[in-house]
Order: sequence, then C-alpha cells, then structure tokens
Amino acid sequence: MIEKRTVSLPSDQAAFIDAKVSSGDYASVSEVVRAGIRALKERDEAIERWLREQVAPTYDAMKGDPDRAVSSASVFSNIRARHAERQKDPK
Repeated sequence: MIEKRTVSLPSDQAAFIDAKVSSGDYASVSEVVRAGIRALKERDEAIERWLREQVAPTYDAMKGDPDRAVSSASVFSNIRARHAERQKDPK
C-alpha cells in the first residue's frame, strides 16, 4: 500500500534529489526518498545491532569485572605512541 506524504525540504536537499532524478540514477523523486529512508533504516538497525551485540556485552563484562578496564590516560598514551611511530615511518 502506498501512502502519500507532503514534505518540506531545504533547497539544497531538494536540489540533491532533483539532481539524482535528472542524472537518471532514480526514476522519480519518490524513489530517491524511499532509498534515503531505506538507508536511514539500515543505519538505525546497524546501530541497534552494534549496541545489542557489542556494547551491552562489553558493558556487562566491565560491570562484572572492573579490573579489566584500561585508563583513558593509558589509551591516549598508546594512541600518541602509535601516531608518533606512523609519523616516523609513513606507509
């Protein structure tokens, strides 16, 4: 079932959509909008999956054993050391 909606867009977004249709990438404004909504939905689902599968278990593990934590000072020290190494030997 298709439902019609009326939306207001800033001129730069309207121009972007028009350019996508004009270039032939999409057959209509509706196709561009649907593709954008699909991409937004996929991004939201990916974030939810990441939170559920990686962030929550890591948080739970850290709450269960706080001694496994690494201090922010240590993290930034390691980052600075790696950056310094890369500056010496860029690949």
